[in-house]
Amino acid sequence: MTRDLTQSAIDRQNILNNSQAIDSIQTKLGLSGLHYNEEYKFTTKMVMDFYEVSRATISRYIANHQDELSHNGYQVLKGQKLKEFKSLFGHLIAPHDDSSQSITDDTLSDQTADNQSISRIKALAVFNFRAVLNLGMLLTESEKAKQVRSLMLDVVIDTINKRIGGSTKYINQREEDFLIAIAREPIYRKEFTSALSQHLDMGPMKYSIYTDAIYNAIFKENAKEYKAILRLEEKDNPRDTMYADVLKLIASFEIGLADEIRDEANKLERKLRPSELNILIDRFSNKRQWIPLIDDARAKMASRDYGLRNIIHQRLQKYIGALSHDDYTRFLGDRSKDLIERVLENPQLIDVFKRLKDR
Repeated sequence: MTRDLTQSAIDRQNILNNSQAIDSIQTKLGLSGLHYNEEYKFTTKMVMDFYEVSRATISRYIANHQDELSHNGYQVLKGQKLKEFKSLFGHLIAPHDDSSQSITDDTLSDQTADNQSISRIKALAVFNFRAVLNLGMLLTESEKAKQVRSLMLDVVIDTINKRIGGSTKYINQREEDFLIAIAREPIYRKEFTSALSQHLDMGPMKYSIYTDAIYNAIFKENAKEYKAILRLEEKDNPRDTMYADVLKLIASFEIGLADEIRDEANKLERKLRPSELNILIDRFSNKRQWIPLIDDARAKMASRDYGLRNIIHQRLQKYIGALSHDDYTRFLGDRSKDLIERVLENPQLIDVFKRLKDR
């Protein structure tokens, strides 16, 4: 799936929230500015020169995307911060051909020709490195920005490949909560299948049919559709590829539904018919208590699969958002580990590891 960074705010933010990728991009570009408050700052003139565009072009993009750029590190220095910045770097702020232009808060100019013009600056626009990249993802007029966008996409792919060895199929298993969630999964699953076995008047197909009913209620896909979207093989168990949050919600559904099935069957003093169970599931899944939990699970699955696996769940597109710094740390950063590392830390989970390995 080709990403157009100039068009997708989610793709831009996913890259900018990936601190490992940002560090690698900065190293490859070799771009350094004025070190201030523990990060490099870049004046508008520096950004103009880097992307080979005019001040008017940059001003237009700032006006059109100010909230996004500000979120990623663009800021206007005033007051004490500006005074401190000028005392440190006033001699390095370069003159340019608009030095005669009046300096106001509206122009946010970094222009200067001498010490007198520096002292007249009332507001100074500066970018940190993330904001410089953010602007580069927006600029369509700059060939240099196009090259930077290509580099960013390559680095993001390389960062994921180096961390997980290429395949993102089981990137969910790098999360610290995954092993606990998958270890408990058979317990909750057995409660549900036992309820179906004892209280539903239907043949063996009932287990797959009503598992699909739960999947559809939570993330609007049955097992076959989920496997096709993630390009899983027939032998693959979908739950081995699901995030801990989704596994926990499925478990809650299964044990809750198991109780509902038993209660209804006991009330009727007979096994349920499939049509009766369908009504029960519809009523159960539409209880208001599930709304925030289902919305959260859908958002996490849709956003993580899009950002980490480059996969879109068509029925969950409206839930796709940018991954947070915490998500990158969880699956690619210091908090992420492969299953062998997790088992070495928790030897009691060795049976779970063997079960996953056998699958």
